[in-house]
Amino acid sequence: MNVLIYLVPMALLLGLTGLAAFLWSLRSGQYDDMEGAAIRILQDDDIETDGSRVRSAAGPGRRDRTACG
Repeated sequence: MNVLIYLVPMALLLGLTGLAAFLWSLRSGQYDDMEGAAIRILQDDDIETDGSRVRSAAGPGRRDRTACG
């Protein structure tokens, strides 16, 4: 039971810290653009206009299976 003396204030402190971080993110505009990420995923910015090269989403040094060459 003596451990509750430490755990209850620590839980309250962690909860208040999480609440403060959430309120900070609301005020800084983290949730303002809800549609932007949904639209951005559909854009083909990673394909060059001449079609000669496709950037691999797998990372550097790995070949993309859709790229020919």
